[in-house]
Amino acid sequence: MISLLTQERLLGASLGVVLTGVVALEHRRYIHSSISNNTLHHSQSQVREPIFGKKSRSEFAHLWNKTVDQTFGPLIKSLSSRGW
Repeated sequence: MISLLTQERLLGASLGVVLTGVVALEHRRYIHSSISNNTLHHSQSQVREPIFGKKSRSEFAHLWNKTVDQTFGPLIKSLSSRGW
């Protein structure tokens, strides 16, 4: 039977791989569209913001930090009370 710690590590790794894949795919699409727009049209066309533009990155970072705090907050309090 797989231990709980191993399951958590596998879940974290899986989520990391999926997120990395989505970001890489989106950046490839963005690069491809910007190249084809520049070579075909030779004009200033409106290119959409990448999946993690400045605003999206800050919102994602805020949500990520909030989720980590809510998830691991009780564990950190427990370990702190035991002197770790």
